[in-house]
Amino acid sequence: MGNRLSKIYTRTGDLGETGLGDGSRIPKDSPRVDAMGHIDEFNAALGVVISELPDSQSELAKFLVFCQHRIFDVGGEISIPGAEMLKDIHVQSIEAMLDNLNDPIPPLKNFILPGGSRLLADLHVARAICRRAERALVSLSKQDNINPCSLQILNRLSDLLFVCARHIAQTEGIEEVLWEQEGTKS
Repeated sequence: MGNRLSKIYTRTGDLGETGLGDGSRIPKDSPRVDAMGHIDEFNAALGVVISELPDSQSELAKFLVFCQHRIFDVGGEISIPGAEMLKDIHVQSIEAMLDNLNDPIPPLKNFILPGGSRLLADLHVARAICRRAERALVSLSKQDNINPCSLQILNRLSDLLFVCARHIAQTEGIEEVLWEQEGTKS
């Protein structure tokens, strides 16, 4: 593990550069720093979701905290070029939870809009932020080697958040907001 910060402001970034975990410095507007920022934002949005989960969803909350740690690992891999912290087993654990949550949910017959409750809307916000982080990581992967598991994890997490919203709507009795094509509602 790298050095721990004992002083929060260092003034080393005042000229538009930041330090990576390997000690190198790069511009704050580089694709790598952009991806790190989106990953950080996604982790924060997931923290909001976890804080809103009802007590009846404690097992899901524990799993989403596990996911927060994996998101932090994605950020770690980005901040230390060449580092690999994530493995196939991490992707598989998300897939297993996805299957577990999705199996009892009826198939979709229409698109779902973010809403129904604050928690459901926040799950969709976190999903959208995850997708943005994934796009930033894809862009970075065109310039540099990225652990494929990092991309897979972000892809699965966006799916997981969608399924979490459906699961919570079903188990907590919240009506999902279905998209209505203009002119089709009577």
